[in-house]
Amino acid sequence: MPRAKERKQKPKGAPPSVVPGLQKFLKTYQRHCTQTRTSVCPAIQRDLKNAIDSEQVLKKFMLVRAGDATTCSLPVSLEPLLMTIRDESYTPAKEICIWGLQLTNPEVARLALFLEQKGHAACRVTTLEIVDCKMDRWSLGRLGKALQFSSLHFLVLDYCKFGNEELECIFSCLENNQSLQGLSLRYCGLRPQSGPRLGSVISQSAICELHLDGNYLQCSGALSLLRPIAEYAEMQGTEQAALASSHEGNPPQLPQVCRRGSSALSQIAKPSEAVTAKRTSQKKRGGKGIRGKVRSLMESGPWVVTLHLADNSIDGMGAEGERLLEFTRALTCLIKYSAHLREIDLGNNHLGEKAAADILEALRARKTGKLPPITITVTPRISSDTFRSIWKLSKKCKTARKKKKKVKN
Repeated sequence: MPRAKERKQKPKGAPPSVVPGLQKFLKTYQRHCTQTRTSVCPAIQRDLKNAIDSEQVLKKFMLVRAGDATTCSLPVSLEPLLMTIRDESYTPAKEICIWGLQLTNPEVARLALFLEQKGHAACRVTTLEIVDCKMDRWSLGRLGKALQFSSLHFLVLDYCKFGNEELECIFSCLENNQSLQGLSLRYCGLRPQSGPRLGSVISQSAICELHLDGNYLQCSGALSLLRPIAEYAEMQGTEQAALASSHEGNPPQLPQVCRRGSSALSQIAKPSEAVTAKRTSQKKRGGKGIRGKVRSLMESGPWVVTLHLADNSIDGMGAEGERLLEFTRALTCLIKYSAHLREIDLGNNHLGEKAAADILEALRARKTGKLPPITITVTPRISSDTFRSIWKLSKKCKTARKKKKKVKN
């Protein structure tokens, strides 16, 4: 009996239990599913029950197809979930993940209104994942317009096969977006012609975390993406070198790299030293991992923190292989001079021994320049000495991150 009484008693100032709110949320969701003649998503129902049992708020909602189509003839729909979040004013919702569904135009329209925070401004979803889903051009356009007025920081469209028109619609919606900071288009069928559009998006938006694994950008597409980023990094490196030389009374020495760049940077104003210092201080105060750092950076411009280009057929084969040398120059320029960069993934791209040696030299130059360490992944199909040296130079970043976690705990 004394133990039972102790359970009922709550310490003074303790927050109220979240269980009643979660139970009401589940009942409202089930009711909306019945009213719209759709099936209750088993993943959402399971996660809500687990949250009730553990007395923890639920921040991530996973919307997936029902497991057994024979026992459940009704489709799973996005609308009941959005209606429930709205009706219950469920503010803890931060992530919505939609996997493997055929999204209709009405569903996407309701999602767009939800992201635009009309009528429920207190709910601020920061991550939207739409994975292996089908959407037509109208839906993509409507979703893209909503991004400008949303609180989203990360957008994931992995495994959604897009045609040229759909991709152009996505790119046009992402340009000049000052709120979105992370974009994932893995296995979306991107080809070399998508490279210039991606470079333009990076140059004119706040996106600085880019995941493009499993596409077909090849050397020319990856080069077009990297060129404005590398030029921007070189420009900042040159400014810093000139500033350091001016203190010593020596004329600045301009680096002899990335000469064949496009004119993208001619339209971008040079950042002041105050802005650069602000970014550096924000990163030092940044939170957990790379995403914690990215959330504190809102300035637009052609720079990246994370760049994943694994499995993109970037190699020396065929006509595209003739651009491998240019791609390597842009890549090494980025590694040498970018103070923002933290992670590059080039796995499953057979760059060859010469490119790997250039990457190694760029990593050494970065270390000599006392820039922050980066994690870099390359294919092991190079000499063991070169691979081991690259691994050692990028290993320190991973080790430091693990040590930080141990200290915090």
